[in-house]
Amino acid sequence: MKASTLLRAGLLACGLVIAWLPGAGFAQQNATPAPRDGSHDFDFEIGNWKTHLTRLQHPLSGSTTWVEYEGTSVVRKVWGGRANLVELEVDGPGGHIEGLSLRLYNPKAHQWSLNFANAAAGAMSVPTVGEFKNGRGEFYDWEEFNGRMILVRNVWKEYGDGGDATAVCRSGRPETKGDPKGGIRKVGSGCRRIRDRS
Repeated sequence: MKASTLLRAGLLACGLVIAWLPGAGFAQQNATPAPRDGSHDFDFEIGNWKTHLTRLQHPLSGSTTWVEYEGTSVVRKVWGGRANLVELEVDGPGGHIEGLSLRLYNPKAHQWSLNFANAAAGAMSVPTVGEFKNGRGEFYDWEEFNGRMILVRNVWKEYGDGGDATAVCRSGRPETKGDPKGGIRKVGSGCRRIRDRS
């Protein structure tokens, strides 16, 4: 009898200890999900593209005149997809534009930095930083514009199925909040790309 009494007492003690541990039985249910690996978020961009670029001629001035450009973009994977390099070349009424974009993925922050250089300036711009959620990428930075700092939002989204069987259009339209008049207005440029199958 003593052995069964000791066994019951031991089981009761273990049960009380487990009951008093906060959330011990529920630790797995309440666990925070691991952050999503976004290192392949821009994979839909890899390849050769026919590019249609639109730029607001005079941003933050009240102007609604857009200038259009046509050309090509080539997007290559770097570092196994954790980075990519975009070469843009377009022509339009506003002239010739050659641009280079280096997109870098930070695996600790689970964010991308988008770094752009125009061949005419020969220097990298301020990087926009952000991430994709539900197929939509939002990236932000602060830039100087006509002597004022403005908040810039760059939005990326893939349209289509991403395969070569059908054309894919993508849209990236930088937008700024911080209009000198206090409102919210889209400025910058829009980009639409269709996969070049030639």
